[in-house]
Amino acid sequence: MRKGLNSKATSGKLAITSVALQDHIARNLLLQNLPLCDPVKTRWCRRAATETHCKRNHGTVKQKGPQQHDGEEKEYVLDPAAPPLTLAQKLGLVQSPARKLTVDEWSQVKSRSIHEGDSKQPCVICREEFRLQTQVLLSCSHVFHRACLQAFERFSGRKCCPMCRKEQYETRVIHDGARLFKERCAIRIQACWRGYVVRKWYGHMRKTVPPKDKQLRRKFFETKVIQRDTQDCPICLTALCNARLETEAGRTLAQHHSNRRTVLLSCSHLFHQPCLEAFEAFCVEGRPTCPLCRSPYHKILV
Repeated sequence: MRKGLNSKATSGKLAITSVALQDHIARNLLLQNLPLCDPVKTRWCRRAATETHCKRNHGTVKQKGPQQHDGEEKEYVLDPAAPPLTLAQKLGLVQSPARKLTVDEWSQVKSRSIHEGDSKQPCVICREEFRLQTQVLLSCSHVFHRACLQAFERFSGRKCCPMCRKEQYETRVIHDGARLFKERCAIRIQACWRGYVVRKWYGHMRKTVPPKDKQLRRKFFETKVIQRDTQDCPICLTALCNARLETEAGRTLAQHHSNRRTVLLSCSHLFHQPCLEAFEAFCVEGRPTCPLCRSPYHKILV
């Protein structure tokens, strides 16, 4: 009796084990897209399996472009969701696949990548900057271009990190390289604009504010006088007696008024000395101002 019961239990266990292993092998072949029997049926099963994986992963596999959330690009995992455990894996006959990384673990991986500054360096595969191209972060904290990593996987024939050779990694789309590139572009634009504003302000200051050095100050006012091309005294409206400013037609009139000397003010205006002294004598205020621009001045004879 006992021998019969033991044989029945053993045969039942063997049957369950064989069924579990057969189901596991069949599922692995289906996931590897290998033809089982009918090609039409296999194609239909392949499409159904892909749709099931996409639904389980909340549609992250089919999303090719970057997601946006509240005006910002959102990160998302590229790998499909893990298939459900088979009976053989539940019974412990076959090793279960490694579990997916959680949100906190992805945060730690990204923090390690930011600390190492991988996004600031060019891509290891193509040796070019990330700029606005799609960027992927591996579970081993290494960063590559998405297109470069796909090309590396396609030509190498296996899923292995180009840096640390870790196999069966997980990938996640990030936008750190694009963010850093936008920040650098904004800094360059701001630097160019600030340089333009400062150069414009400095040019205006050189034209309007006289320097403190005596020789440069004198040259500054002489340049202002030459630019204005002043030929008549603004007070008496007669020709100035400055030999530098007189013309051929006004030489006779200048010789007639040769006893009148010319005064240059610190505001770059020219007057006859007697005219300016008469203006200062009739000025009511304590300190006289320029008759033209109304600004305090210092005067020299020219």
